[in-house]
Amino acid sequence: MKSRFKYRIYPTPGQKYRLAKLFGCVRVVWNDSLTCCQEKYKSGEKKPVNSELQKQFITQAKKTEDREWLSEVSAIPLQQSLNDLNQAYQNFFNSTKGKRKGRPVKPPKFKTRKSKQTARFTKGGFKVGQHKVYLAKIGKLKIVWSRELLAAPSSVTVIKDSANRYFLSFVVETSSEVLPKTDNSVGIDLGIKTFATLSNGQKINAPLPLKKRIKKYRKLSKSLSNKTRGSKRYERARLKIAKFHAKLKDTRTDFLHKLSTEIIRENQTIVLEDLNVSGMVKKRCDPATTKVASGQTPRRQQAQGNADQEREGAPRDHKLSRAISDLGWRQFRTLLEGKAEKCGRDFRVISRWEATSQICSSCGFKGGKLDLSIREWECLNCGIKHDRDENAAINILVAGGQSETLNGCGGKPKTTASGSSSL
Repeated sequence: MKSRFKYRIYPTPGQKYRLAKLFGCVRVVWNDSLTCCQEKYKSGEKKPVNSELQKQFITQAKKTEDREWLSEVSAIPLQQSLNDLNQAYQNFFNSTKGKRKGRPVKPPKFKTRKSKQTARFTKGGFKVGQHKVYLAKIGKLKIVWSRELLAAPSSVTVIKDSANRYFLSFVVETSSEVLPKTDNSVGIDLGIKTFATLSNGQKINAPLPLKKRIKKYRKLSKSLSNKTRGSKRYERARLKIAKFHAKLKDTRTDFLHKLSTEIIRENQTIVLEDLNVSGMVKKRCDPATTKVASGQTPRRQQAQGNADQEREGAPRDHKLSRAISDLGWRQFRTLLEGKAEKCGRDFRVISRWEATSQICSSCGFKGGKLDLSIREWECLNCGIKHDRDENAAINILVAGGQSETLNGCGGKPKTTASGSSSL
């Protein structure tokens, strides 16, 4: 299986200039080829094959006066850019025909200089040294080896993010690291106040990087809004916000990696609930839980709904959206799935319609829907008091097909075993 290893690099001012030129050439070749493909589709013709695009927008373009500067950079990243464009179209076509699983894939878009810049080198365009990495027509880049490469890389991608940081991402062929089998199984209930509650009673709190620095973020955003777009002061303010978001992302990613690794090492079977994260983030006002008077505008309806929710003890919807985005639920699921496949663990996902919060994990009695403000409840059938999140985690484990818990409720589990197949 293929794995990625990402490292920080520190180019010199001259190397930054050459990298900027490389990113610009890759972007121009992509945009020129994409324009040609769109014009072909509008006229009813088929998309040109990859070899024709490379001949027209790389080989012949270098001989023209408008694109002669393409010869100043390595041809390998330019060719890989067109390979990526061809793959992007294939993914789009397969998605529209139903041959590709997952969410619908949109057609390729034009690249801009404001977004993250990338360029990929394959064999022959780079060489890995002890302290530096050589890239064709760029030079030897100083790199910080945070860990060893397990094998010789097949390709390397040089990345410049919005915070003006530079990275090298290597693709390495690795073997599966099968961990010793264990009898432990765990169900995980994801939440907002507590990031994850395990079926064994353990609760993990999230770092919440944005919530702890929301005042600084508002100050930086206000400073940026007062600047004239395109000015030097605007660019300095934009860079401060980009560095701020980069720090939030690094904090969140570090937490999710450590937690997912610990769970994978200690448990043989991991059961998670399928959450519609994108839908929960977009949600604004739930008509089933808010009382809205007729004749009100959508904005007044939202304000009235938020007021009703606050009186009932539930958080406001737009605050939930920001909190959910700050937690990284989807990224956590992706990390668990990938590490489970790599380490020989069984990762399962139960249906999102399972009433895990409403069923008593002791006797199986269904008590009905609970408000978000209710964190503990007592079963009307057996009288046992439950912690809401811990009870849900136990029910998730039962619905995943694990029978070591007290009750046998759940029937035939509707799960997806991601240890052997993709989500």
